[in-house]
Amino acid sequence: MTPSNPVVAALVDAVNSGDRTAFFDLLTGDATLTDDGVERDLSEWSEANLFEANARLIPTREAMGGSRLIVEINDDKWGEMTTYWDFTVDGDKIGRIDTGQAAAIGES
Repeated sequence: MTPSNPVVAALVDAVNSGDRTAFFDLLTGDATLTDDGVERDLSEWSEANLFEANARLIPTREAMGGSRLIVEINDDKWGEMTTYWDFTVDGDKIGRIDTGQAAAIGES
């Protein structure tokens, strides 16, 4: 499925194509990220867990008006897993990403 929010869809496309520039251009200057509830350095985390890991995000469903995705992720670092991705979208930029194991929010 393609995310209904065009900014979120563009971020998924940027990850899947390995386009770091497009990914970071979609973020506000002060964007933040949490992984399983732990605040992370967004640049370092994205580099290690998305781009260096050759991550591919396959959205399977969305909620919260398109600001939450349930994603099957496949990468060279962790393998395959089901994750959630919550986005705070501000205009045409993303200001916050919260991600983690989908089971943590009652999804599978």
